[in-house]
Amino acid sequence: MPLKKINTALVAAFILFILWFGTEYILSPETTAPGYGLPSWPSGDGDGFLIIKGIRDVVLALVLGILLVTGHRRALGWVLLVEAFAAYGDMTNVLAHHGSVATALGVHCLTATLMAVTGLLVMRETRKVAAAVATPALQPA
Repeated sequence: MPLKKINTALVAAFILFILWFGTEYILSPETTAPGYGLPSWPSGDGDGFLIIKGIRDVVLALVLGILLVTGHRRALGWVLLVEAFAAYGDMTNVLAHHGSVATALGVHCLTATLMAVTGLLVMRETRKVAAAVATPALQPA
């Protein structure tokens, strides 16, 4: 199977996954939030802060979706690399607040690393195209 098809399937899976859990945070933050990995949640009306995470995740997924659908493969690779920092940030947040190490590493770090690897694979797929654009063909005299 060509690298482009594998990368497309991986990116599509990320988009669906991010959209799914982002939407879950928006629609039912109180039931979704315990899976994030922090030891305790805000008391009172803390759902608004959890919905912010859901909105962030949905927007991240939509950006990836737009780049995938429009065929901007090189930009897609770069954005995957950059968006991996959001998941690494979630991991750091869980660890800094004495949350579940298993969730920090098994969910957030794994997701971030897989996003970064997928971004690198997309960049590798587009390397030859980028090099061809940068090096103009010789014109006969």
